[in-house]
This record gives sequence, C-alpha cells and structure tokens, in this order.
Amino acid sequence: MALQHEPTAPYHSAQDALRVLETVARRSTGVTDTEIARHTGLGTERLTTLLRMLRREGYVEQIADGTYATGAALTRLSSAQGRDRALREQLQGTLDRLRDSVGAAVYISRYVDGEISIDQYADGPATPKVNEWVDFRSCAHATAIGKSLLGQLDHNGRRDHLHRHKMARLTSRTITSDRLLLSRLESQPPTVPVLDLQEYAVGTVCAAVPLTAGATAGCLALSLPVEHAHRLRRAADALNRNAAPVLLSLAI
Repeated sequence: MALQHEPTAPYHSAQDALRVLETVARRSTGVTDTEIARHTGLGTERLTTLLRMLRREGYVEQIADGTYATGAALTRLSSAQGRDRALREQLQGTLDRLRDSVGAAVYISRYVDGEISIDQYADGPATPKVNEWVDFRSCAHATAIGKSLLGQLDHNGRRDHLHRHKMARLTSRTITSDRLLLSRLESQPPTVPVLDLQEYAVGTVCAAVPLTAGATAGCLALSLPVEHAHRLRRAADALNRNAAPVLLSLAI
C-alpha cells in the first residue's frame, strides 16, 4: 500500500520549526532570534510566529537575557526513557489547547495495518465527542476521519479497504456507492478539510485535515453538534492552521 502525501502548510511549518529547534539545541548558552534567523533563513514575521508556538508548546524558553534555550518539553521528548508517555502527554496538552481554541472536540487518528485507529482526543462538557454508535473502523466511508485517511492511500489501498469494509447506510446522507466515494476521494484537494455532514450520525458534523508524518497516514479531526454546523468550515480552517504543533511532536 502506497501513500499519496502532498505536503500541506502545517507540514512546512513543522519542518521550519524543526530547523529552529536544531539551531537552539546547538547552543546550550542560548541563541538570539537574530542568530536563529541567520542560521535558518527564516524571515522575521515567520520566525516570530514559530517562536511563539514553540514557547507555548514548551519546546523553547526565553531566558533572562532574551535569548532562546531548549525547553522542558523538548528535553522530555528527546529522552529515550519514557518517550512514549512524554509524547502522549505532550499531544494531549496540544489537543486540549486546540479544543479550547476551535471550540470543538478534537481527535488524532492514524491508519495502522489497514485499520483506522483513533489514538487520542480532547473533549469537554461544552465540546462533547462523537457517540461511537457504530465502530469507527468499519465506517471510513461515512466519517471525516475515514475519508481523510483513505484519501491519503493510493487507489489500490482505498479499494482494498472498501472491499474489507462494506459501505453500510448509517443515515440518509451516507454515501454507499464505492464508485461515488472513490470519485470524491480522487478529486479532494489535500489542503482542503474533508467534511462529514451527518453522514455517520444524525446530529453531528465533522471535519478532518491530513497529518503528513512519515510513512503512516494520519489526520487531525473535530466534531460539532449539528446546531453549530455554521461554525464547521471556520473551525476546520483553524484546525488546519494549528496542526503544526501536532506534527512537530510526532516528528521529534
């Protein structure tokens, strides 16, 4: 199974952030933003945005003289001991902040060994997660997460998945024609969020954006009650703009 990765804006942001972190990590006594700009070739505005994100996520810290040094989060993730736990905790903090900023439950999902896996999520009283009334693994055709992950596979990978998981009608809006679904996946631009407008569950709308990280298809998704459907596209765009910290954590 081949992946069809077309790098998105968050991917490029994460790559730029990695270059900043490498520059900071090389100088144990601290490095100025001017020196970082010189070493990375990043413009002032771009660098300022990245440093703000890296400080918020705990990857760098600004010390008393105004220079930047390695932050606690980077130290934890760079350590071989306890890295898995550190990564889960780092991602959970990022998801919690995303949930609050977009006003929706948010999810990280990956396509592992031919199946959908929802790895982590952040919800709350005002941002309830989707009620999984039918196993997500069998509903790729009806969910934003599933369609985003299938969209990152090649044509044979998509057909194989749909052959193993029959396309059941879950609501009146569910696509049950593999020809129609494959056609839509083919024409879906990777930079545009995939939507689920009550296709999986009546009363819920969802959106997902790809996480281009290594050889595994992944995505970041959100869900909203249908009465908030008017916010879906704006929230999805915000999710896409703020996906870089998640990619960065997975890349370190």
